[in-house]
Amino acid sequence: MAEALENTTSATEAKNPVLLEVKDLKKHFPIQKGFLVTKVVGHVKAVDGVSFFIREQETLGLVGESGCGKTTTGRLILRAYEPTAGEIWFNDRKMGRVNVPDLDKHQLKLMRQNMQMIFQDPYSSLNPRMTLLQIVGEPLLVNGVAKGGELQDRVAELLRVVGLRPEYMTRYPHAFSGGQRQRIGVARALALNPQLVVCDEPVSALDVSIQAQTLNLLQDLQEQFGLTYLFVSHDLSVVEHISNRVAVMYVGKLVEAATTVALFQRPLHPYTEALLSAVPKPDPRLRTEPIVLQGDVADPANPPSGCYFHPRCQYAIDRCKTEEPVLRELEPEHFVSCHRAEELQLMGVLGRVTA
Repeated sequence: MAEALENTTSATEAKNPVLLEVKDLKKHFPIQKGFLVTKVVGHVKAVDGVSFFIREQETLGLVGESGCGKTTTGRLILRAYEPTAGEIWFNDRKMGRVNVPDLDKHQLKLMRQNMQMIFQDPYSSLNPRMTLLQIVGEPLLVNGVAKGGELQDRVAELLRVVGLRPEYMTRYPHAFSGGQRQRIGVARALALNPQLVVCDEPVSALDVSIQAQTLNLLQDLQEQFGLTYLFVSHDLSVVEHISNRVAVMYVGKLVEAATTVALFQRPLHPYTEALLSAVPKPDPRLRTEPIVLQGDVADPANPPSGCYFHPRCQYAIDRCKTEEPVLRELEPEHFVSCHRAEELQLMGVLGRVTA
């Protein structure tokens, strides 16, 4: 995967340079037992060898079932979690190309000015005892960017950018609706003019109409400020709307990555096909046959041998049970981890229409 990733990166450098490159990233949480004396008896492989890249001013959608490691991957990139292994190369505007796990405390603080996060819950991520001026202005104050009247002017401008009135800066989070609170979170994320924003399911807690407004706001801000997004979500309809490329995770591993159009029209992995079959269709006259996966999601603390997905895969053969597939580039910029990817003819998002 690393060689294919480097080849693809160099071939597409003329489009947009790569901002973030993740290589063989792992996060294994220890399982401990004992009361007075604890010992490690195993590990939960939350992220297990993930590799991908994101170009500047691009949106990469990271999708999969709950518990597949999407959010953990986002937090590893920000180094909110310390990775067990792997590399996270970030093209920082001040320090140049750096490997995030190797940064010391001072360098990490500088790097984090250019990496920010929008959280899933727009209420619990905001301090209820702080006003909007304090919430949005805190990154500016902590990093010594602005204070006093300059800080107020900067916060007022940020609120205007996300569609809120500057006079709201004296109010507290409880005075706002869910959509407005998420806009506050967006304003805080933009305070330091970051290069990369990790969006951790930023619209999943909002009503559908508010979701559309928030997505449109994120796209407008991306165009206005040249932002790059890692968009974590389990809603494929949302991901299709906002993403340039999509990466699919299953039990801590990346099983497929491609441009949005290619992945939605012609998936190469059976798990992606199953996910796409459950996407609601906008035309009520269309009826599709959803693919019902048998069994349960594999246990990341005790995954099956071979391909992690083989106990639930209708196309599995003996090789799938014993040999672990590697992520390879089967088509230009279309990576897949499946032994039978060349021979399978899988259905896209509009496949198996029966109306």
